[in-house]
Amino acid sequence: MPIGVIAQTGLAVAAILLAAPAGSTPAILAYRLDSAASGVDARVGFLGIGSRTAHFPSVSGSVTLSPAAMDRIDLNVAIDARQLTASDTLTTRRLKGRHFFDVDHHPIVRFAGHALAMTGATTGNVTGELTARGVTKPVVLAVTFSIPPAHATGREAIALTGTTTINRRDFGMTAYSFIVGRKVRIIINTRLVPA
Repeated sequence: MPIGVIAQTGLAVAAILLAAPAGSTPAILAYRLDSAASGVDARVGFLGIGSRTAHFPSVSGSVTLSPAAMDRIDLNVAIDARQLTASDTLTTRRLKGRHFFDVDHHPIVRFAGHALAMTGATTGNVTGELTARGVTKPVVLAVTFSIPPAHATGREAIALTGTTTINRRDFGMTAYSFIVGRKVRIIINTRLVPA
């Protein structure tokens, strides 16, 4: 091979290495939800003097984000309502039944987030849609990251907490209106790991 061609090839390789140094952060970071370290709680008022909580231990999903453009996010959370548990067997059965989650026909509750507005270094609001019982409604999820997502590299684990409040009637859960409150506070606790 001529000396000139070798020199040109070497310069091209050097330019590529300088443009993309080892260990550089990719433009899009991809994570998955660690199902073993994730869960969702739904808390609702009860008899006007207390509250009851349903726990959803089976959660999966994915997150992609860009540190260079933090307004862009793709957050997908799938919650298996068939696995929910409550304070007692009767309540658990009722919540899974046709008056509430109707798990025989709608086993999965989904949240899909499309836009992130940061409110602090580790806090923000994710705008998206919640689907339950076949009904989809817009929802804003207030999120807290364990590290500033703008500094994420895609190689670390990140703890993520998300909260929102919905009206259960919006999703066709209208039973026991004199006993069970309308507003339901949803708390998502998850661990994001590199995909």
